[in-house]
Amino acid sequence: MFEAYVTNLGLYPERGAGAGEYLKFPTTVEEVQALFSRIGIDGKQYEEYFITDYDSDILGLTDHLGEYESLDELNYLAHLLEEMTPAELEKLEAVMDAGEYTSSVKDLINLTQNLDCFDFYSDVNSEEELGRMYIQDFEAMQVPEHLIDYIDYEAYGRDIRINDGGHFAPGGYVADNRSNFVEHYTGLDDIPDEYRISKVHARDEKEETHSILATIKQFKEAPPTPYKEKAGPFHEER
Repeated sequence: MFEAYVTNLGLYPERGAGAGEYLKFPTTVEEVQALFSRIGIDGKQYEEYFITDYDSDILGLTDHLGEYESLDELNYLAHLLEEMTPAELEKLEAVMDAGEYTSSVKDLINLTQNLDCFDFYSDVNSEEELGRMYIQDFEAMQVPEHLIDYIDYEAYGRDIRINDGGHFAPGGYVADNRSNFVEHYTGLDDIPDEYRISKVHARDEKEETHSILATIKQFKEAPPTPYKEKAGPFHEER
């Protein structure tokens, strides 16, 4: 489904990309423990990780995943994605492209369970095609056969899109159908036990005034100082 480059937070200033490895999701407790061992997260000297890169064959998914995501939450999302059909994944990609429910992994988890709240028409990529579909296929309005070639399908499709608040995604047309979106997932406590894979946590982004990557950039631009002085922010107590 996707993979994340999990990086040892404490070792990153010294080793850079060498302080981490890619972890494929969905994953297992054993795979996570083995990765932590390889990158030096031992729960003692080095306890925290962050994520420096993502890769996925699901279009647009990685645009909505951040540096500080919970591995448990990512694993739960991956299992939900794995259970989806190709048609459902295509619909999910379109909804994400529209920017609906994409501000957090929590949103994405809930989105996978609420795709029936959206209508999706594959390969409808323009207002003209949308208008033609509604008139010719859905018979949204009765048009005498001798006038069928005189309809402004583009204008009609534009009205539909505006009224729907619809969006043309790479895979087709998607619109919220105003169904009740149910928040099944409210937080980490809702993750089923079988999807929990790690007791180690990422640094809480809310505790940072800048992202880890932005902070490291500041260090690189600052005058040289002894390593211990530079390393302080990466070892502060939670």
